[in-house]
Amino acid sequence: MAKQYDVLFRLLLLGDSGVGKTCLLCRFTDNEYHPSHISTIGIDFKMKTLEMDGIKVRIQIWDTAGQERYQTITKQYYRRAQGIFLVYDITSELSFQHIMKWVTDIDEYAPDKVQKILIGNKCDEDQKRQVAPEQGDKLAKAYGMDFFETSAFTNHNIKESFFRLTELVLQTNQKELDILRVSLNDELNIAALEEEESGECDASGTSQKACWC
Repeated sequence: MAKQYDVLFRLLLLGDSGVGKTCLLCRFTDNEYHPSHISTIGIDFKMKTLEMDGIKVRIQIWDTAGQERYQTITKQYYRRAQGIFLVYDITSELSFQHIMKWVTDIDEYAPDKVQKILIGNKCDEDQKRQVAPEQGDKLAKAYGMDFFETSAFTNHNIKESFFRLTELVLQTNQKELDILRVSLNDELNIAALEEEESGECDASGTSQKACWC
């Protein structure tokens, strides 16, 4: 049976309640948009498998509650994350200002080499905008992060942002991936050799089991 994936990464969605973290997740994993939903209680997750550079990557995406009362729970997941989305709502300046608090939490609880991307969500609501794209870009550069404005409603930059964070995590774990690639190539070579020997067995009228003896 073929392996479902070669490597597993955990990504985390952080940000204030109501910025659209769950909508981003559902749009990416299920290509669905739910304009009204119940706020996440504690933490939830979804899975998706991507193929990048010949490697099957399973990403486990954790959707966290933004409310203060759940943050003791969500902080337990920081240390297990390889990548983190920091999400704010472009129609809420307060959610943008709180990004600095979320970054402080990441610095305290997450691994040193965790990769981060800043997301300005709900960019389809430009008429209600309180945070300019330039502000998001400036903040992202200050923290050394990539920056995307997204819309779960229109599907704008959803795939691009998730693929980019996965790519950054892959690059950070390059040494381990190089070892994995060697292992995968060895498996392919062994499979090819087995197929070739099986063909030789058939041609000689000898059973495959006898060939392996």
